[in-house]
Amino acid sequence: MTAPTPPALTPPSTVRQVAIGCFMVWIGAFSGGMVGVLVSKGVAFFARAPKCDGIPTCDWYIYAGVGAAIGALSLPWLVVSALRRAPAPAAPKS
Repeated sequence: MTAPTPPALTPPSTVRQVAIGCFMVWIGAFSGGMVGVLVSKGVAFFARAPKCDGIPTCDWYIYAGVGAAIGALSLPWLVVSALRRAPAPAAPKS
């Protein structure tokens, strides 16, 4: 006896992909910016940079901007590419 063939999977609509991608841009920008500031703290620690009162590092905004740009580009790309991929085959029941 052969297993039934699964129905053909249709990719998500373009409107859905754009909507999810736009939502992920903001999340990626905020999370990437926070990771960038964390990286700036590490760089300042290992470079023994001078301390600035009240802020994480003196040049935190540069690291936050680069991290936000990387996050705003990478997270939507990863999520939308995962939406387009076919699901993994189900494990056989034992």
